[in-house]
Amino acid sequence: MKRLLNILFLIVALQINSQELTAPQLSQYLSDNPFLMSSSYAGIGNFVKVRMNGLTQWVGVKDAPGTQSLSADVRLGNRSGIGMVLYNDSNGETKQKGGKISFAHHLTIDKYDNHFFSFALAFNLNQFRIDIENFDANNDMGITNDRASSNPNFDISVLYRKEGFYLSLTTNNLLNKDFKKFNPIYEPNTLRSYHFYSGYKMRRSRRAEFEIEPSIYIQYFENDGRSVTDLNTKFRWYDFIDYYYAGITYRFLNDQLGQPMYIAPILGMKKGNFYFGYSYQIVMNEILGYSSGTHVVTVGIDLFQGISNCTCTY
Repeated sequence: MKRLLNILFLIVALQINSQELTAPQLSQYLSDNPFLMSSSYAGIGNFVKVRMNGLTQWVGVKDAPGTQSLSADVRLGNRSGIGMVLYNDSNGETKQKGGKISFAHHLTIDKYDNHFFSFALAFNLNQFRIDIENFDANNDMGITNDRASSNPNFDISVLYRKEGFYLSLTTNNLLNKDFKKFNPIYEPNTLRSYHFYSGYKMRRSRRAEFEIEPSIYIQYFENDGRSVTDLNTKFRWYDFIDYYYAGITYRFLNDQLGQPMYIAPILGMKKGNFYFGYSYQIVMNEILGYSSGTHVVTVGIDLFQGISNCTCTY
């Protein structure tokens, strides 16, 4: 039992540090919702895209981390898009809630070659709280009440697309913040993180019913130099406007290439205006002896099809 508590304490400590006052990024973006990861995707799609995500980590472990989010983005005319994200994240007695409002602008370089460039600015607000009311024992006389802080901040992102190739770069939490109320010595005030996402959708022709999409997602945290990489592969089968997909993602710390954090099979479908996606992340670290993995569920709906006829919405 003591060994389990030590392992959980270490993992929770790492996760609190890695939250960086933003919604945790696991494999939610692979559920055909890259807007969760990069604001430059706001308004790509000639409809209103609404997605709800539920994430339950470490199945079988009591009070394990959990995250819920609601996102929506929509086209504004033929050149712009807006979007919003609301999320709630709980990790033991640390809680964070927040939201993001994004504006993106999309430029057509060559509509015949499907060649586009997008950039976006987002305002986000995060409230982080350490809740001590459920502590079984509190022997630290310096902790007498809950600790909370709000962090208003900004993100910027760009997106390049040509035919089936895409590449996005995002910087989260541009501004430094002072969080001495939590720990005057060790609490970081540099919250910036950098996100690189790129991939290629391979079809023999535009009318092909089968598609392969390899992609890579890298997260880098400026404060302590941590970096994480996802290697992904998705396979899609099309039935006119409906489709089904399956794939796999492999996540690892960049200084531990051969030691994955998790391996996650993914699957999903879009039928008419309704969408469903599921992923089960099989953890590969020491907690595997106490938990089999993490559930990620996405449900959604696409509304008002045909809201824009610009080629850059595709």
